Amino acid sequence: MHEQPEYRRAYSGERTCGKIWEQYGIQRMEATLKTIQAINANPRLLPNITLGVEIRDDCWYSPVALEQTIEFIRESIAAQTTGSGGAAGEKSDQNEPEICLSSVTESSGVTAAPRVKRKKNFVGVIGPGSSSVTIQVQNLLQLFNIPQIGYSATSPDLSDKTSYKYFLRVVPSDRFQAAVMLDLIIHHNWTYISAVCTKGSYGTSGLEAFKSLAKKSGICIATEDTLQSNPDDKEYERVVLNFLRYYPNARVVACFCEGQTVTGLFNAMRKLGVSGKLLLIGSDGWADRTDVVAGIEEEAVGGISIRIQSPYIDWFDEHYFTLNPWTNKGNPWFKEFWSVKFECQLPDSGDAVLGFAGANAEYRYNRTCTGREGLSDRYKQDAKMGFVIDSIYTLAHGLHNMHQDVCDGVPGLCAEMATINGSLLLEYLMQVNFTGVSGHMINFDENGDPPGRYDIMNFQERKGIYGYHKVGQWDNGNLQLQFPFQWTRENEGFDVVESVCSKPCRRGEVKAIQTGGVKCCWVCTACKLNEFLLDEFTCEACPPGWLPNENLTACLPITLEYVSWDSTQAVVGICFSCLGFLATAFTMTVFILHNHTTVVKASTRELSYIILVGIALSYATTFPLVAKPTLITCYMTRILPGFSFAMIYGALVTKTNRIARILAAGKKKIMTRKPRFMSALAQVVITWIIIGIEVAVLSAVLIKEPADSLLHFPELNRARLICNTSALGLIAPMGFDFFLIAMCTVYAIKTRNLPENFNEAKFIGFCMYTTCVIWLAFLPIYFGSDQKVLTMCLCISFSATVALLFLFMPKLYIILLRPERNTRSAFTTTNQVRINFGSNNVTKSMDSNSNER
Repeated sequence: MHEQPEYRRAYSGERTCGKIWEQYGIQRMEATLKTIQAINANPRLLPNITLGVEIRDDCWYSPVALEQTIEFIRESIAAQTTGSGGAAGEKSDQNEPEICLSSVTESSGVTAAPRVKRKKNFVGVIGPGSSSVTIQVQNLLQLFNIPQIGYSATSPDLSDKTSYKYFLRVVPSDRFQAAVMLDLIIHHNWTYISAVCTKGSYGTSGLEAFKSLAKKSGICIATEDTLQSNPDDKEYERVVLNFLRYYPNARVVACFCEGQTVTGLFNAMRKLGVSGKLLLIGSDGWADRTDVVAGIEEEAVGGISIRIQSPYIDWFDEHYFTLNPWTNKGNPWFKEFWSVKFECQLPDSGDAVLGFAGANAEYRYNRTCTGREGLSDRYKQDAKMGFVIDSIYTLAHGLHNMHQDVCDGVPGLCAEMATINGSLLLEYLMQVNFTGVSGHMINFDENGDPPGRYDIMNFQERKGIYGYHKVGQWDNGNLQLQFPFQWTRENEGFDVVESVCSKPCRRGEVKAIQTGGVKCCWVCTACKLNEFLLDEFTCEACPPGWLPNENLTACLPITLEYVSWDSTQAVVGICFSCLGFLATAFTMTVFILHNHTTVVKASTRELSYIILVGIALSYATTFPLVAKPTLITCYMTRILPGFSFAMIYGALVTKTNRIARILAAGKKKIMTRKPRFMSALAQVVITWIIIGIEVAVLSAVLIKEPADSLLHFPELNRARLICNTSALGLIAPMGFDFFLIAMCTVYAIKTRNLPENFNEAKFIGFCMYTTCVIWLAFLPIYFGSDQKVLTMCLCISFSATVALLFLFMPKLYIILLRPERNTRSAFTTTNQVRINFGSNNVTKSMDSNSNER
């Protein structure tokens, strides 16, 4: 009936209850009395048996509840031994058998309501409303095998049949509330929250159930706190400041609290000037109670509460509004309630109207009640009234089923039910199955719990009017939200509150949780270009040649890059090579057609043909270089450059060596013998020996490092198909060619002062100088560039072109444009070169015939 004592009074020994409660007290009592009348008037339910009720007030306070429980147990035992006791039946006479149930509900707890002596038989207890008080009462009742039915106690602890065997309830367990709250949090993507509860079984057990579910679902609880049922204002302020100061990102607060605790938190937010900074999600202790938000409506806007589904009882309003203190004789607390509600003094009431002497002496009013006051003024029906009614019907149906079996359906009490067996009655209660006032079936599981059904309430302000609005419902695990929420003032009405420690990572990022940190707090770290998301915390590298797909969930092969025939570098290289190849073919054709002319003979035609073939092979090297790398093309790119250069510069070094030896022999005063290997055959053999050395080098390198194609990854997102030419595979064969080029250059320098008509040495010199420049530029460009294919193609083609221009263009000029100079006399020099052969000291003149070799 009354609110619990203030915290300081409760522990000072005063035991004075608080203000009388309309919804949780008076309304529930009136509904109980009316339901008992309806059961007694029902001929099909407990026929010829009157059900009575004795109502006591626990003040929502365990010590008072225990005192009252002990009192009616004592009276029940005394009644069984003496055959007399107090009864509260309403319709039977003194000879009619009566069964009396006791309701521990919410009066000052100092004295009981007035009782009229009548034989009574206690069978069970309905209530009390608070979970923590219910647990204390059940610990006592089960010692005497007295069943207890809860209509408001929702603590999960009460589902433990090993500890609370004789308890069952028509209201769902808080384990369902924890699931409802968690589903709401998950639905709105709130991953980082705070939590608070009212100290006691209701709040603590509910919060523990919620924490267990939150952990399984990946929801992080930044901090949690516990408040006494009615602490000082400073305690509320401490909790609010702790939430905002140390955990500002956890803006949503899960509150397993009694209504007074919710009120205290909102008042603290108003006092601290932080209204709207926190969003409370309250359990059914808040539900849709107007007293919780009275005077603090603005601070409560946006709050979400859970209301156990219970229908509106229309017939109760009709009955309730007709009550007044002059006609309502069955409720000893009604006069006190009337006086407090309308702030008036009943005529000739004194302290007696208070129901308990001195309990609420502070409520004295100067105005006298007129009787014209109406209970419809500021009226709101108790949200759990349907459960109060269902709990009474549960006991009635259990008794009825027990009576049918024990008394064989004979109307009235039989001897077997003269004294109720609590253990047997409990079995029948656990098996009841009837339609409750909500239209749902009332039944119980093995823990004595019914199914869970809840309404989702949102406190909103619409056109200046504040009120609770149903926005959805939760039915046995299925959350359905039909209407939009209105959020706190900080979120401008309908913008969803954000309660996360760290915002979700962008695509391609993973969560890096700091050592010792909360798993909901992380730093986003970007995965590398070639990594996909193995999970939200791990990047996994794709194998070489693979890249993650667009969703970063798997790897896909990279499109291979290689020089295609239509690419720019291929087109440039091929065009240049084709032109050079045509020029080489043209030159060779001219030389073949003028094979016996002086110019061709003077140029050592056998070596010239070897050089031309080498130049043609150099131009041909471009084609395998720009082709798709395969085993064959890679072997060709390893062989052709070195082999073609060996043909060109092997022949050139042989030719320049012969000229240098002739010049050196001519400078001697006495020539003792003719220089060796001066014939054309000897020159060709020497050239092929040099080419053979190159072939040996190529073979050794290819045996050590066989040619093949491979994938090269210049960047993480690129895969190029290239030949596996290493530095050794390039430098070893080309190194011998560079040695030949160097020797040609040396001999070109030595023969630079030959007679003017003997001018081939000059062009060889120009060719070597230019070739050296080309290859000196090639090395840094090749090893430092990404365009290695184009660099190699152009360097080889440039070298071949330089050789073609400087070695053959002057001869083509004479053959084609100056045929008059293609005679023996044109190649005769005026300088005399003395050469001594053998021991005869024969002096000969070396004229242009020296060029006919």
